[in-house]
Amino acid sequence: MDYLGIDVSCAIGSLQKGQFPEKDCLLPLISKLLGYCIVAASTTVKLPQILKILKNSSVRGLSVVAFELEVVGYTIALAYCLHKGLPFSAYGELAFLLVQAIILVAIIYYYSPSVGTTTCIKALLYCAVAPTVLAGQIDPVLFEALYASQHAIFFCARVPQIWENFKNKSTGELSFLTCFMNFGGSMVRVFTSIQEKAPTSVIMGSVLGVMTNGTILSQIILYQKPQAKKEKKVK
Repeated sequence: MDYLGIDVSCAIGSLQKGQFPEKDCLLPLISKLLGYCIVAASTTVKLPQILKILKNSSVRGLSVVAFELEVVGYTIALAYCLHKGLPFSAYGELAFLLVQAIILVAIIYYYSPSVGTTTCIKALLYCAVAPTVLAGQIDPVLFEALYASQHAIFFCARVPQIWENFKNKSTGELSFLTCFMNFGGSMVRVFTSIQEKAPTSVIMGSVLGVMTNGTILSQIILYQKPQAKKEKKVK
């Protein structure tokens, strides 16, 4: 019995016999289910961040470079997965995250006071190059190199935001819920990547995601408490 690429026959067979499914049967099933859960959750991951910016009409404390690099990273990762014909459960969240990341960057540009010619050039350059990358119409060697670099891109996307938080001792308009879901998603992807015997580079990318997203999440918890106390005193 196969549903959405998930083989449930062994689990159902064990349960019908009154036995608990064995590890070799249960772990792949859990991995697939978690993969689809990540895809489903990814449809709203960045929505809290988008709504927080719109509500406050502010991008205070947000690193524009961090969000721009996220768009680049999601584009490369999605293009590679499409090109390799991987199952949707393995990369589906990338499509939803890319769309949300593009919307988020557009909103940040709108509310940012320092949008100039350089920003417009970067946006136009992305619009010109992204369709070619997503279509896989580039040299295979370059494609592999781009995919190999995407983990470094995501790492570098988090560093400017981590530094911005540390420098300001504040996380500004960062959404706790979005950062929490990013952290949780990275944790789950470590498990699913190991279970599905993904390449070491993919697993390490997920581990880096846990570390960087976890750092940002801890900064939100650390810096928002003092900020809340200051606001109460002002009132």
